[in-house]
Amino acid sequence: MVTPGLFCPIPPRISPHTDDVEDWLVSWLVERGVAAETAGRLRDSGFARYAGRLYPDASPADLQLVTALFTWFFLLDDTVDGHATPPLERVRATVDGVFATIDSDGRQPAPGLSEPMRALLLDSWRPITGTLSEVSVDRINDAFRHHLDGILVEASNKWVGRRPGIVEYIQLRRATSAAYVSYALIEFAGAGRMRIPEAVYHHPVLREISAAGNDLLSWFNDLVSLERDERTSAGHNLVLATARERGLSRDAATLEVIGRWQERMTRFVELRAAVPAFGARIDAAVRRYVEGVADSVRGTIDWSLESPRYPMPPLVEDWVSAN
Repeated sequence: MVTPGLFCPIPPRISPHTDDVEDWLVSWLVERGVAAETAGRLRDSGFARYAGRLYPDASPADLQLVTALFTWFFLLDDTVDGHATPPLERVRATVDGVFATIDSDGRQPAPGLSEPMRALLLDSWRPITGTLSEVSVDRINDAFRHHLDGILVEASNKWVGRRPGIVEYIQLRRATSAAYVSYALIEFAGAGRMRIPEAVYHHPVLREISAAGNDLLSWFNDLVSLERDERTSAGHNLVLATARERGLSRDAATLEVIGRWQERMTRFVELRAAVPAFGARIDAAVRRYVEGVADSVRGTIDWSLESPRYPMPPLVEDWVSAN
């Protein structure tokens, strides 16, 4: 995928339904109170293509729902992470509103959440979670809460001027990326809806695969969003954390992160080849999950390169070229 410093051996995949879902998304958003101009802008960001790259085997109906939920997540990100010092109380109120909405299934008021945002969440969340087992819904909820907790920690850091070091930032980034939410949705939007038993789902190898995939897509996003993050992240970017901790220039830190990314990819490939056997029936579900994590890595790379959301810094652009 990427020359010589960023090479991704994972083959690209994309759903054949993405164009239809992109067209559907606009009307779905407008029906829920989003202005037509905003709905068109969201469509042009290519969130359906992102969902289609992560869940290439999803049915058209399922792809619509995950696209709707992805769009909501990006709107949430724009709401709480738009500048270097977000109003902390507003971020807390927004997160509280999200918790109140999902915990009560929309029966409780959520003053910190706008009505369109509340409607978008409920009308994607309910049909997704309504078709899954209690265990699967718990996994999505746990991942969602992990993400929201990460949002609060980052907002608090920005508010008090705290800039995390490399190790601390990597842990926090695994939450703010929402990658674990997308992994928990693999069962819903994958082929066959095969469920992995709890003991297997939390097996050390699968947990490390999940973490490595999260790092790969998160660090790649940090590279391509560096220009924006210099203005808005208050140091919450792996390149910026590396530059500060190592005393490096931005370009030198960028090259160090590129090297770290490639080492992580090598480890990811090793982990995929080392998944133990759990029995034929379970192995099929595990294989689908691991493929889904790999799709999330490659899909994030390809979508980031095509989306107008991320104008690339010149040094990163020099290193990245699509096949």
